[in-house]
Amino acid sequence: MHERRRSKRMRANLTLKVSNLFKQDNISAGELSAPIHVVDVSKHGIGFESKDIIPLDYYFNAKLELGDTSNCLYCVVKIIRCIPSNDGTYLYGCEFVGMAPVLDFIFENYEQSIGEEE
Repeated sequence: MHERRRSKRMRANLTLKVSNLFKQDNISAGELSAPIHVVDVSKHGIGFESKDIIPLDYYFNAKLELGDTSNCLYCVVKIIRCIPSNDGTYLYGCEFVGMAPVLDFIFENYEQSIGEEE
């Protein structure tokens, strides 16, 4: 299978809490009850699992702490893909929206830090 991703995915062990899902036309889907576990991250997006069913094409504000707390990133994330798993969870693919390329150093630092751990 040909890899179509724009940037390398790096493993991550992060937890997110989504306080509000929204669409561009101010339609809100409310708060999620199940925890969200981030499984991977790249310069262009994140992958996470949750037991909640989350609608596609919705957005949420995220705070990601990659490595140490000095690499904290506030961003808007758009949900673009959902794949059901056999264990009753859903695997979601999301892309960062409107992130400036100048923030690439955060991902480069994170990639370097996890490379040193291995």
